[in-house]
Amino acid sequence: MKPNAKFQADSLSSGELQFLSSQVRAKRLMWIFLLALGVLGVLLFYGGNQWLSSPGGPKVAPPPKGSLVVSAKLLRAHVQALVDIQPARNAHHPASLDKAAAYIAKQWSGMGLKVQEQPFKVGKISYKNLIAFVGPSQGPRVVVGAHYDVCGDQPGADDNASAVAGLIELSRMLKANEAKLKARVELVAYTLEEPPHFGASTMGSAVHARSLKKAGVDVKAMLSLEMIGFFSNKPKSQRYPVPGLSMYYPSTGNFIAVVGNTTREGRGLAQHLREAMKVASPLPVYSLSAPSSMTGVDFSDHRNYWAQGYPAVMVTDTAFFRNPNYHKSTDTIDTLNFPKMADVVRGVYWYLLQLK
Repeated sequence: MKPNAKFQADSLSSGELQFLSSQVRAKRLMWIFLLALGVLGVLLFYGGNQWLSSPGGPKVAPPPKGSLVVSAKLLRAHVQALVDIQPARNAHHPASLDKAAAYIAKQWSGMGLKVQEQPFKVGKISYKNLIAFVGPSQGPRVVVGAHYDVCGDQPGADDNASAVAGLIELSRMLKANEAKLKARVELVAYTLEEPPHFGASTMGSAVHARSLKKAGVDVKAMLSLEMIGFFSNKPKSQRYPVPGLSMYYPSTGNFIAVVGNTTREGRGLAQHLREAMKVASPLPVYSLSAPSSMTGVDFSDHRNYWAQGYPAVMVTDTAFFRNPNYHKSTDTIDTLNFPKMADVVRGVYWYLLQLK
């Protein structure tokens, strides 16, 4: 057909008509896709109060110079102790989980913290969360937790020994400066976050969150520490669950992320924590407030506090969106950046000290 020829439907065969019809449908779908992608880009770039946390947020005073001393050496020692446990500390090896729990309890007890066990059974096997408190004995509570189990037979240095080490070091700093705390902080080491229990009522954090709700505890905020040790300066080392996010966030995986949901309280928590972390260390910090339908947004223990109506966020290096060792035997201690891990702990600590 010539470009300037008139279209005459009765001159075409049925096969040609079907072909042209399919081409028209394909073009329509392409334009719908491009329009949707454009709208998504606008929402992602400008929708601060809906999906992305706005660039602003509460102003947080910087800490006095030299006041936030975090030990990268201790962080490494805690990670090493956990990855050395054999066989792997997973749901199929409860004895190894008990060894990990015993190590955490010993560290907390050595700081002068009173350690409580929260036992529960899955079938005939007993598991336990560990709990310790620091700060005032009364008032609204802030929960800070990390899971100590791993997925399968792997060391789990980043996932999640890095966060457990961070929780232990954070506990040391909080206990040493307990008189400065205005909020009651509940420290929790969870078991059974990983498959086959992930997403089920048998997750340790689900057990804990339900217990708080049943007791009528006023939870001001929950912070889930989930993989905080892997960073990369390589270009394009950072990926995202939605293509449009790359318009707003870095393509280099050298930052820490604070991930919350789209509730008003959730967005406020994500923004406040982000700002406190930013002034406490040179580590770049970004926050995202998005629905749990976005892949990865609810991939940790904070999901179970959302289920109980509590404001909660995840502090993370973004896991498999950055770390190629996720759930692999290569998730080893030598892949972690302990100075940057110390920056994460420093930021969370400063946030807790700012709470009224």
